[in-house]
Amino acid sequence: MANLIPSLNPATAKPLNKTSLLSSFFTTTIKTNKKKTNCLSTTISSMNLSNQNLFNNRRQDVVEAIENSLSNCLSETNLHQTVPFLKSKIRGKVRDIYDSGDYLVMVTTDRQSAFDRVLASIPFKGQVLNETSLWWFDKTQHITPNAVVSSPDKNVTIAKKCSVFPVEFVVRGFVTGSTDTSLWTVYKNGVRNYCGNALPEGMVKNEKLSANILTPTTKAVDHDVPVTPDEIIKRGLMTPDDYDEVRSKALSLFEFGQRVALEHGLLLVDTKYEFGKGADGTIYLIDEIHTPDSSRYWIANSYEERFHNGLEPENVDKEFLRLWFKDHCNPYEDKVLPDAPKELVSELAWRYIFLYETITKSKFEIPTMEAPIHDRITQSVTMALSSLLEN
Repeated sequence: MANLIPSLNPATAKPLNKTSLLSSFFTTTIKTNKKKTNCLSTTISSMNLSNQNLFNNRRQDVVEAIENSLSNCLSETNLHQTVPFLKSKIRGKVRDIYDSGDYLVMVTTDRQSAFDRVLASIPFKGQVLNETSLWWFDKTQHITPNAVVSSPDKNVTIAKKCSVFPVEFVVRGFVTGSTDTSLWTVYKNGVRNYCGNALPEGMVKNEKLSANILTPTTKAVDHDVPVTPDEIIKRGLMTPDDYDEVRSKALSLFEFGQRVALEHGLLLVDTKYEFGKGADGTIYLIDEIHTPDSSRYWIANSYEERFHNGLEPENVDKEFLRLWFKDHCNPYEDKVLPDAPKELVSELAWRYIFLYETITKSKFEIPTMEAPIHDRITQSVTMALSSLLEN
């Protein structure tokens, strides 16, 4: 038997805001073997009974809503068939992107991706990612402009159309990860110069880097490929000036994200950014920013003790789901993947909502099911595009 989901212990985080959810302590463990999930046990304790009760009630309400929505996820949209202003659809791993001429309509679905493929559908995930990104887009305008025009629906962002740079800017603060392109994977395989970054000998998993590093990747047919800055320039993927500007913006965004996360009791471990150039030559931040899909978060105050004891950090992201699939299949090569246990799906949905509420200090609004999600989005997008096109 092995612990499938590492404990998540916000009590040790001690945020600046004492009313934050991080003032409560909870540990969630799913005990499993290689074949099936056997049980889900939850232990919650706290120094502050009032905060504990508030946290327990909130978690119970959210998990109940998650479990009631397991069969009602937004796994696919077809707005090009229901909204007259949309010309075409591009289906990404998580987002469905529609072209309306001057604008792109980006619908964040509940699809869960890792290993460059879709693994499952997670209730409310699309709303969490969209609203988390919008919060960070607003908070980072002093660092870089972004392409956001409006958000007419909980799952939708309308953005300026940009010429997207064919490079993802991955910024890392720690040696960690489990995928083939993760820093820990390549490091333990003997790589000491990664994407133009010299790495010292003797580092161990989850160790903090002496300074944040940028490890860009390019898109191949079905996976990301690490690339050096020199290769980016030589291959004509970006001009030297554009690369220097985006590099500076990415590192500044990450440093800012780390500061904000730490104020809320979290460590922003690594993330990825995408950028594009508008018709006027302005470079914009696009796609998503500092979401639990694009980023790795750990509980701050338990990190040092767990690291020195050789334990995995307490994470608030999708890493435990990645590890489950690695334990039960070859997610890179197997044509058919096993279904993720419902307990894992529910736990991931809760953690995404928990992270949103912790970072934004606002309550996640559970959507009502009065109308089918696709119908709701169709109506919202139609009205928004009508208004934009009239202007």
